[in-house]
Amino acid sequence: MLTSKGHTIVNVGIKKGTVSGVEIEEQGEIHNDIDTITLYIGPHLQSGYYDYILQTNPKRVVFNPGTENRELESLLEQHGIEPLRACTLVLLSTGQY
Repeated sequence: MLTSKGHTIVNVGIKKGTVSGVEIEEQGEIHNDIDTITLYIGPHLQSGYYDYILQTNPKRVVFNPGTENRELESLLEQHGIEPLRACTLVLLSTGQY
């Protein structure tokens, strides 16, 4: 839905493959032009991404249902990054993204 709404995406994860025609890459390269990171991984896997997310320095991080993580939310707030508990698809569908 992000690409259909005109948003450029970067897929980062542990699995190989593509999503919306964009290859999934492992964390490593820091993308400094990211506005929003959308989480689809549970809290038990997120700690391995803390440094990567902070180095990317997005404006906000969307915690989709089931990904809520108070520890990461606090860390983001300390670094001036907005944590947002929401559903990316709902945000896109309602024009709030």
